[in-house]
Amino acid sequence: MSLSAVLLAAGPSPSPTPSDSETPRVPSLQDAQESATNAAGWVEQNWSTWLAIGLRVLLIVVIAAVLRVFVRRAITKLIDRMNRTVQSVDGGALGGLLVNVERRRQRSQAIGSVLRSVASFLIIGTAALMILGTFQINLAPLLASAGVAGVAIGFGARNLVTDFLSGVFMILEDQYGVGDTIDAGVAAGEVIEVGLRVTKLRGDGGEIWYVRNGEVKRIGNLSQGWATANVDVTVHAGEDLDRVKATLDEVAEKMGAEEPWNELLWGPIEVLGLDSVLLDSMVVRITAKTMPGKSLTVERELRWRIKRAFDAVGIRIVGGATAPVEEQPVDPTAGMAAPSVYANATSPQSAAASPLAPPAPTSTTK
Repeated sequence: MSLSAVLLAAGPSPSPTPSDSETPRVPSLQDAQESATNAAGWVEQNWSTWLAIGLRVLLIVVIAAVLRVFVRRAITKLIDRMNRTVQSVDGGALGGLLVNVERRRQRSQAIGSVLRSVASFLIIGTAALMILGTFQINLAPLLASAGVAGVAIGFGARNLVTDFLSGVFMILEDQYGVGDTIDAGVAAGEVIEVGLRVTKLRGDGGEIWYVRNGEVKRIGNLSQGWATANVDVTVHAGEDLDRVKATLDEVAEKMGAEEPWNELLWGPIEVLGLDSVLLDSMVVRITAKTMPGKSLTVERELRWRIKRAFDAVGIRIVGGATAPVEEQPVDPTAGMAAPSVYANATSPQSAAASPLAPPAPTSTTK
């Protein structure tokens, strides 16, 4: 069969008309009605799922918001109660004087800020994970990545985490605050700023120390409660103890009644008695309870008054632990030797000790 016969059997091929290539097809009313029916059917099939997801998300958001507000208010009330509570010291009336209102306010604000931030982070983070789970999102890779990232950050920034946790516990336990004088081991001075990571101290020479909270192993707070002023007076062993005690009691009573020492002294000055008895001296100890940080000032003033009072009544104060031995008059003949019989040339002892004279030469005559 030839090619022409095949083409004739196939029939003439349709040729595109100008109207088919240039004019677009306009959708009819029936097509629009069919599309709307399909869309309505799809919405009708899925609206319950959408509504359930939306209601679940809304419920999670509402519960998270209400829980966050409730927890923050509870923390605020707890901090306010802590701020209003006055802690007593030794169960006495002195406790009211030891409460630093500004310090308690700063501490309560810091604790409240930390607790509120932690609570908000936990509540919002949990709500976000629950919302993602509602949309059928697989949380396993996200949680695994977060766990790996947390471990990496923990190893890489362990010093930072240690400093932060130490700062949180330091604030919670009220170990020290702004204005306290502390000995942190690595540095000592007055606290001028307290942070969750770094504590700033001002030393005795005016220098500023930045101490990381994680490096502090021990803390000696010299400003909490009260301080003790101790003065040791060393007198000669021959002094009258009754007169010494009476003089010290008079000095203590007079100092406690004068300004401004009556405000710095938080208790009477007590003469405890003999602290030690040595060969040539006696040590009498005096103690007093003072305002925090004022013990050295009270000790200096007390020594000044005791020295003047002892000089007035003629009581001898020994400078060291033992009194120096009094020098006896020097005997001018102590360094001279006893007379000797050998000093006399005519004495039998001198004659016996003198060397023998050589024999005289003899002459012979023939």
